[in-house]
Amino acid sequence: MTKEPTNGKRARPAAPPPEPARAWSMRSLGALIPNVARPAFRKQSPAAVQIIADWADIVGPELARATVPRRLSAGVLTLGCAGPVAMELQHLAPALIGRINRACGHDAVRSLKLVQDLVPRPAAAAPPPRQAPPPPVAIPDMPEGPLKDALAALGARVRERAGRR
Repeated sequence: MTKEPTNGKRARPAAPPPEPARAWSMRSLGALIPNVARPAFRKQSPAAVQIIADWADIVGPELARATVPRRLSAGVLTLGCAGPVAMELQHLAPALIGRINRACGHDAVRSLKLVQDLVPRPAAAAPPPRQAPPPPVAIPDMPEGPLKDALAALGARVRERAGRR
């Protein structure tokens, strides 16, 4: 039995939520990308992501070791750097801004803000030494060729990961 409200009116059942709008016609992929990319670009602009990702290629290995791009906001690129490097970056600022803008393809950076807060990057771990490939698995009922060689090598790796030789 349902309870009725005390004011004498019957409560109406809650309306079901409206269904999302659907596009029943074909649309280009370019029309869908803004809706998909918007959440990602709220945190970082595409130019900032490109600058951060390609920093070593843009400024060179020497400056990349001593600086880290922190963020890009309203045309101001904030760079974290070690103390002595800040003075050098002030003198190199016009050339550095030109390099960054050429890499981005437009005038994304108008000025630099230098912050002396560089935390040294951890040294990259040395890659593990290469081991000799395991012996290929025999596949007697296949004709010779590159497919048989690839499958034999794949079988050897699978067998190696499973712990069998």
